[in-house]
Amino acid sequence: MKPQWLSIVCCVTILVVHSNGAAVPTQDTFVVAKSEGEVTEATGVTTEEPVVPIKLTQMRVHSEVSLRYAVTAVVTHVRNPSHRSQEATFHVLLPETAFISEFVMTLNGKPYKAYVKEKGEAKKIYSEAVSQGLGAAHISAKARDSNHFTVSVNVEPNTEAMFNLTYEELLVRRIGVYNHAINLHPGALVPKMEVIVHIKESQKISVLRVPEVRTGNEIDATENDAHNAKVTIQKSNDDKEATITFTPDLEEQKRLMQVYADKVKESASMHHNWYAREEEQDSSNGVLGQFVVQYDVDRPANGEVLVNDGYFVHFFAPKDLKPLSKLVVFVLDTSSSMSGRKIEQLRAAMHSILADLHPSDYFSIVEFSSGVKVHKLSEAQEEPQSHYSWSSWDQSDAPAALVPPARASRDNVDKAQVIVSRLSANGGTNIYKALDVAVDVINKAYAKNKTDSNNTTNTIKEEAVGDDLQPIIIFLTDGDATVGETNPTRILSYITEKNSGDRKAAIYSLAFGQDADRNLLRKLSLRNEGFMRQIYEAADAALQLRNFYQQVSSPLLAHVNFAYPPDQVKPGSVTKHSFTATFAGSEVVVAGELAPAASELEPQVTAFCADDDHGRKRFEVKNKVAVKERNGYLPLERLWAYLSIKQLLDERDALDQSNSNDENSPEKRALAIALKYSFVTPLTSLVVVKPNATNAVDAESADKPGPLLAQAAPFAPAYPFVLDDVADYQVDALEEDADMGKENSYQHEDVFLQ
Repeated sequence: MKPQWLSIVCCVTILVVHSNGAAVPTQDTFVVAKSEGEVTEATGVTTEEPVVPIKLTQMRVHSEVSLRYAVTAVVTHVRNPSHRSQEATFHVLLPETAFISEFVMTLNGKPYKAYVKEKGEAKKIYSEAVSQGLGAAHISAKARDSNHFTVSVNVEPNTEAMFNLTYEELLVRRIGVYNHAINLHPGALVPKMEVIVHIKESQKISVLRVPEVRTGNEIDATENDAHNAKVTIQKSNDDKEATITFTPDLEEQKRLMQVYADKVKESASMHHNWYAREEEQDSSNGVLGQFVVQYDVDRPANGEVLVNDGYFVHFFAPKDLKPLSKLVVFVLDTSSSMSGRKIEQLRAAMHSILADLHPSDYFSIVEFSSGVKVHKLSEAQEEPQSHYSWSSWDQSDAPAALVPPARASRDNVDKAQVIVSRLSANGGTNIYKALDVAVDVINKAYAKNKTDSNNTTNTIKEEAVGDDLQPIIIFLTDGDATVGETNPTRILSYITEKNSGDRKAAIYSLAFGQDADRNLLRKLSLRNEGFMRQIYEAADAALQLRNFYQQVSSPLLAHVNFAYPPDQVKPGSVTKHSFTATFAGSEVVVAGELAPAASELEPQVTAFCADDDHGRKRFEVKNKVAVKERNGYLPLERLWAYLSIKQLLDERDALDQSNSNDENSPEKRALAIALKYSFVTPLTSLVVVKPNATNAVDAESADKPGPLLAQAAPFAPAYPFVLDDVADYQVDALEEDADMGKENSYQHEDVFLQ
């Protein structure tokens, strides 16, 4: 039996819209195809009605938090009430630490399912797609510590589309609370909006705060911030569960959008910087802000160990311990690019940070621009110099005198604050020499007056500090290395080699503004037991600096090691379990896979803590946990997978081992876990496949902004979507497999990414 007639409509359409929006006649060409192959062409005049804009009808965010592990689903519904196809854009701001794990689009009732594949699998196909006019669209983060996921599609006339994105993250404890931030960026007012956060913990929830919706430009909220009056909170009888519900109506959405826009405009007017300009441009796109839930839990004194379905997670956040005394070297960039507001904020922040030092601490202030100077506290009693640019220390080849660290007594802190108040900006950026001198300051402090005869730096023989101080370097810069050694690879190699041994200092890097070399600073900290933080140019930059310092200001334990009996855990499965230090208000998480025959787990934690005389003593705690039957709500396996990938990627980046062929390399191991658990990472891509399609392709990452994607030609073979790792801010589109004749070809749809 012959098939019915088939018709293909609107080969070419030209639409002219008058400013008054009235209907206008258009010339349409209709192509009608018969099954027998006959083709007739008819031309007629039709009347086009004004196009009704696409409507965002519903947005639901549901976050399940179990044992600090959050799985968040963002679901958006849109409707196209028009008589013709229109583009709908779905975008989500993801936390920087999150991995996408699922994405489904439903267009006109048909689901478009996504899955994760290795990027390198389709390089050839990618090149072919680009040659046919499909490229990579560049997208960028619009909020602090967030990544921007965007996909645009054509929605057929009088139909609905639904987008469902799921991402996962392990919440980090900072300054005593876990922060769960959800970016609300619908793009327009939403008739039905609902945010639900359900928390289920194994211990009682001791702190639960929901501050006012924030712009994403503030530091973490505190107990002093106003509570969000529009939320409802329900707690279980045992205080181990809580459900937070936020359903802003249209009036509340308007208010929040206006608050967000006003704050962004104020920031942009005060500080003419990239971040503020980008935020101001985005302020009219229907942004409500960040919905934040903060909480903490009661915890056993010796930590908490949970086992479930063959995996374990060990949470450890010691309390009731005195902070260890520390030796902290502040390395501060005062190059020309720090002039103006930046140097003012640095001075303000350092005044507060110095005041927070413990009396048993020691500190040094190392200032650098073209050259390097270690400040002597006696300078506070001298007449200030009008400008440092003509001083001998500011010459890049001038040696630096290694002034011994000073005890943080009230008098010494006062003198240091005078010195900080005189900081001014001038000259280039000698990153290598600044770090080299900072390590020399620490090494000499522990050397007990022994001077290295091979050291070309001038030294001053002074009394050394005690051996029980925890060494820390806080390094702040706002630019690239421009003076002295400027090769990042050589800087990293030399500083890492020099900063070694029992007195290795943890280096915490602060990238001040968008021009700092984030890649260099991140690798520097990863290789030297620290971490990097971005300090954004905004009115609260001084508060950001203080907030960062609070996270590392009180080390509680040093040389922390987690040990698990080898017959109780699977070899090679345990995540990072040795740490230079743990800090007050933070938490250490270790996870692993149990040995098949294990009936119990007996971990041991050893470290050094402070004694009553500001010295150190041995610290040791043990636990013993029975391996029980499976408990469905404990997400231990995915938590282990997430943590493993994060740490393996850090290890890869620190060691520059990308593209390694070794199957046991951090990159290959991270890739295998990401593929098994469907996490979108820098090594994988999210591929959205048409229904019934079996051929899917992947993309290699595009490191540079590419051309905007063009719409697929009408009735041409449709394309799979490839969404690269959002941490690289990429979205790629690919042509289908080169074998166009395979049975399960992609359906004919006009769909594109943007």
